[in-house]
Amino acid sequence: MRVLAIQSTGDQTSVSVINNDDILTYSLDHERKDRPDWNKMLQNIGLGMSFTLNDIDLFAYANSTGSYTATRSVASYLKGISVALNQPLIAISANNIDELSADSIAKLALDQFKQSDYDKSCFDPDEANPIYASDPQYKKINE
Repeated sequence: MRVLAIQSTGDQTSVSVINNDDILTYSLDHERKDRPDWNKMLQNIGLGMSFTLNDIDLFAYANSTGSYTATRSVASYLKGISVALNQPLIAISANNIDELSADSIAKLALDQFKQSDYDKSCFDPDEANPIYASDPQYKKINE
């Protein structure tokens, strides 16, 4: 079983792959407005050498409360890949989600997938959308 997970809080991003019994993780601190090069980060954990995206059985991302924009970007990136490869995508939510790294996200996703008896239909990428931690408060232009 191979699981690929990404976690981003806006100024820190980590990627992780569970490759059978091995877990490889790479983390990067960056400016909040700079999106890291995920392909380069994935290469740092073995993409193209020890696995390809076609080898991944399950994709996951952290539904982070630290940066909704970072979470949307990660979700869109993984949603595109999982739809193209016809693989499941899980959005992981937890009270301490911003404290978890991608390896923890990958483990939680694998546990959820096992609990479903590996039923891919339970984790349709079209349903794996980021959610707000609370209702956003919009300010009118004239206020």
